[in-house]
Amino acid sequence: MSLYAIGDTHLSLGTDKPMEVFGGRWENYVEKLTEAFSKLSAEDTCVLCGDISWGMDMKSSMPDFQFLCEFPFKKIILKGNHDYWWDTVTKMTGTLDAGGLAGIRFLHNNCFFYEDIAICGTRGWFYEEEKGSEHDKKMLNRELIRLETSLKAAGEKDKYVFLHYPPKYGNYECGEILELLRIYEAKLCCSGHIHSHGLRLAFEGIYQGVQHMMVSADHVFFEPVKIYP
Repeated sequence: MSLYAIGDTHLSLGTDKPMEVFGGRWENYVEKLTEAFSKLSAEDTCVLCGDISWGMDMKSSMPDFQFLCEFPFKKIILKGNHDYWWDTVTKMTGTLDAGGLAGIRFLHNNCFFYEDIAICGTRGWFYEEEKGSEHDKKMLNRELIRLETSLKAAGEKDKYVFLHYPPKYGNYECGEILELLRIYEAKLCCSGHIHSHGLRLAFEGIYQGVQHMMVSADHVFFEPVKIYP
């Protein structure tokens, strides 16, 4: 029984946007994911750190969720910047239930527990993306509230945080998110979003007492990373 993480599966089984167009490691990526996911058991849990499906709504994303549910491990999903299908948790859960799909939970204004670990997280935000616009500030503040809500729900458990956007990347730092990780004494922060040549600037290591890991699918060769034990 183990806890895993992977980000950015970018599945496109119900739409015509396969990642093979980018070449390199993305060649035959669904087959690579199939092989890797097949190694996980029903007792395992995997956190998927956003950018799950290219579908524009739940209906067009259903083939991707059906693919994920072919594997028995428990799945905890958080939102990425390309998850346009994302809706309220109630609606998403209802759609999956109606389709007979089980084993998927959504990390959104909440946390989940795995043994003595609290699984916390949210999408996060790159504060620089819109050069400090009012919209940018609003989105960051919303993500800060969601992250703190998740961290508070963890209580005294060891806090493992999962984001889509990395809070530290190259010379960029999202100080507000890093400060929450520090205040709530997070043990680990996993994130995705970064691909290809950008991975050269991905930060991995300990910063302000928190272990940071990049788990974008192409970075980890489409193999979920064992987080615990």
